Formats: sequence, C-alpha cells, structure tokens
Amino acid sequence: MEPRIAPLDPNALTPRQRELFDAIAGPRGGVVRGPFAIWLRHPELVDKANVLGNHLREGTDVPQKLSELAILVTARAWNAPYEWYAHERTAIECGLAKEIVEAIRANDAPVFGDPEEACVYEVTLELQRNKAVSDATYGAAVAAMGEDRLIDLVAIIGFYTMVAITLNAFNAPLPDGAEYPF
Repeated sequence: MEPRIAPLDPNALTPRQRELFDAIAGPRGGVVRGPFAIWLRHPELVDKANVLGNHLREGTDVPQKLSELAILVTARAWNAPYEWYAHERTAIECGLAKEIVEAIRANDAPVFGDPEEACVYEVTLELQRNKAVSDATYGAAVAAMGEDRLIDLVAIIGFYTMVAITLNAFNAPLPDGAEYPF
C-alpha cells in the first residue's frame, strides 16, 4: 500500500512543529514516524497525543509487559502492521513469551501461565471484538488488577486504538526493511 500522506520535510517545519518534532524524536532515536508523523501536521493534536502517550507508557501502574500485551492485541485486532512492528520486540524484551506473541499474530488464543496476562488479554480482546467487557471479565479484571489499574489499562487500549486507526487510515508505511507481520 502506498502511504496517503507524504513524509514531512524536517527542514520545512514551522517553529512549533520543529519544537514538537524535537520533543517527540528525542526518546525515539531522533525520528518521528508512525502516527506522530501524521499528527505533526496539527501541532496541538500531536502535542496532546504525545503527552498522553508518555503518561500511559510511564505514568501508570500497569507493568510495561501488560501494556505491551494490550497494544499487540489492539494492533492485531485492527490489523495495524506499523503498530505491531513498533511494539513486538518491546513486548518480548519486557518478558512477554514469544509463544504468546506468535499466537496473537496468528489470531490464535494464547496459553497464559500468568493470570494477570490472561486478564489483560481478555479485557482487550472483548473491547476490540465486542465493544464492551462482559460482567465476568470485568469482575475478574477488578479482582486481578484493581479498579485503578483497570482504568489505566482501558485508557491504554483506547489510546492505541486511536493509534491503530490513524495508521490504517493513512497507510502509514513500515520503516525500510521491515516485513509485513500478518
């Protein structure tokens, strides 16, 4: 698929875009890609999205492994290859079993040894498939995670759903050399 939006020329950015470009690129190896490259056309949108994304990555009590699990389930539910590409390696590095990652990629039900991972998977899958969480899954999630962490988890799922649909709507390209994951 051809990207629907051409990459921004870093030399042609407005001063506000340049400021945000630098803020976003800093922790991302000096590059702005994916949804941030799209959102950068609207500086206030990208600013708010970056602040929220940073909070969801670093400011919640949801362990990164569980956050990455929810992101992968979301990426697969939306068939968002860039989102998958951006998070697969991190999920494994954070301790998510490769077998779980591969099952999600194949749209198979993973086998979990960790009840909290199973809970995150079920909450995310139900939200993506059913647009709601069943009473049974909700009760299990509150018991496993507590209400506050569940609120954070749902916010993570919502944010990365926004990321997935942005990437898909504009055919965000994978970085050079990356293979289409599904």
